[in-house]
Amino acid sequence: MMKSFRDKVLAIVKRIPKGGSMTYKQVATKAGNPRAARAVGAIMRTNYDPSIPCHRVVRTDGQIGNYNRGGTARKIELLRDEGAIR
Repeated sequence: MMKSFRDKVLAIVKRIPKGGSMTYKQVATKAGNPRAARAVGAIMRTNYDPSIPCHRVVRTDGQIGNYNRGGTARKIELLRDEGAIR
């Protein structure tokens, strides 16, 4: 059975190591559709599985982006704690 785009995205994000990050576009490209960065954002917005570190997915323009479990401030805090940003 072929994996859905959503399943591919979640599998990719699950493998982002602690202290690392990927952009929405990088995730979309790796999942097979480089023009689907917004779709990756929609998938991350609806992810409530704590084993999928959606806070490690950031915007291509260098901004952090939103986080559905505490907003941008919480996302920055998590990334700092992991050493992904200073």
